[in-house]
Amino acid sequence: MKNFRPAKKRVEVTVGESLRILRELQELSQTQLAALTGIPQATISAIENDRVNLGVERAKVFARALKCHPAVLLFPGWNEMDEAA
Repeated sequence: MKNFRPAKKRVEVTVGESLRILRELQELSQTQLAALTGIPQATISAIENDRVNLGVERAKVFARALKCHPAVLLFPGWNEMDEAA
């Protein structure tokens, strides 16, 4: 295994894309997520399309509804190993 090299990240995911991915994995429509969070569907669409910033407070609301940590939404490309170097 001396020729083993860890895989490199090949796809960058935006904050909006991370929200969309988590929502779709839970089989929720934007309308359903809007009902769960109280955040308008139009705002969810704008966030998913990176036209509006997510923000910490909205990330907390979405995280509760999607059962994840807010950092998963706010920092989709963060890698602990990148910070150690």
